[in-house]
Amino acid sequence: MVRILTFLICILFTEFSYAQFTDTTQYVVTFSPTGSLNKTNDSRAYLLNNTLKFGIKKKSISLNFNNNWIYGKQNSQLTNNDYSSTLDFNLYKTFPHFFYWGLANYNTSRSLKINNQLLAGLGVAYNIYDREEAYLNISNGILFDSSDLDLGGGLHDQYETTRNSFRLSFKFIIRKAVTLSSTSFIQNSLNDQNDYIIRSNAGLSLKLNRWISFTTAYNYNKISRTKRENTLLSYGLTFERYF
Repeated sequence: MVRILTFLICILFTEFSYAQFTDTTQYVVTFSPTGSLNKTNDSRAYLLNNTLKFGIKKKSISLNFNNNWIYGKQNSQLTNNDYSSTLDFNLYKTFPHFFYWGLANYNTSRSLKINNQLLAGLGVAYNIYDREEAYLNISNGILFDSSDLDLGGGLHDQYETTRNSFRLSFKFIIRKAVTLSSTSFIQNSLNDQNDYIIRSNAGLSLKLNRWISFTTAYNYNKISRTKRENTLLSYGLTFERYF
């Protein structure tokens, strides 16, 4: 595990140091506080879905740091306290529309019964359709998974496995005002065909002005090992600033 993280960091900083003298750096910060509320005479439920992203992009490399926290209650019972943090980078130094990627991802989730999970690995990706207003991308790679799962009854499942990670993502911008995007993963264990992770998120946003958009977000997650899944639909504002 330490070797994988060290390798990722060495590639990242070597490439970033080289690239900083060859092209312009662009930064972006995105904050999206969304949620939902349902209140009747007999019940009360709410869900908060908060996302904070920071990105650095140059001609030959991009770096992204994404954090997501989901918190929810129903009738005073805690249903969600889920946190995910991802550091990833892309290297664009080979063929057109083709790039390498690497990531380190940490998760903890009450709803999915994940006490701790660390995913780290490398892969390749290709943009099937690649335009400023639209793209369609597929990628594949290998991830190392070190997890501590809650099986109920005080039982913990602590294990390590290697996963194949396949991703499909797309983004369409309509008249510079409406953005439709989606990213979906299926991550199968190479050691057990019944051990898999499915993650999917989609968003629809309407730009209100240069920095603010109204956003509707849909998230679906499934962990076969804990036999848990969740579906989240939220809406709110997204603040995005380039500099």
